[in-house]
Amino acid sequence: MVDFDVVELPAADAPAVGDTAPDFTRPLVDDEYWENVALSELYADGPVLLVFHPMDGAFPATYIWNEIRDRGWQERLEVVGVSVSSPYEHKTFIPERGIDSRLYSDPDAGVAELYGIDHELDGMAGVREPRPAVFLLDTEGTIRYSWVASEWPDFPEYDEVEAAIADHA
Repeated sequence: MVDFDVVELPAADAPAVGDTAPDFTRPLVDDEYWENVALSELYADGPVLLVFHPMDGAFPATYIWNEIRDRGWQERLEVVGVSVSSPYEHKTFIPERGIDSRLYSDPDAGVAELYGIDHELDGMAGVREPRPAVFLLDTEGTIRYSWVASEWPDFPEYDEVEAAIADHA
């Protein structure tokens, strides 16, 4: 039996395929340390799959990263996550879940807001997080694939993402 409600989310105002991805600088965390890195620095070196996910420890974040790991996308291109979790939480989450990617820390959900995909968390006034979303960026920062959740919980169409990676990475 499901012990949570499925919630329809309001329409997002996310960038679309063909748009330039909004650039940002935030702490980018691996299992050892973090440093402020601009998204544009990453895609200048090759295509990037930008994955917005709920806070570390939430079951959708675990499911999303397990699928990414199992499909081996990080072996084909740079895969980075974005959530409201702190760098300290990311440093724990990455090894616990066997994530072979770096995660941006966006505690105020400013990046999610920039991408038009922030939403109020569980009806708590002033507490926001990104809805699950995936953007595939080319080396110019142009969005080549986009998926944004329309309900919570919701998960990317993994086969579609994989096909987009095959076409653009």
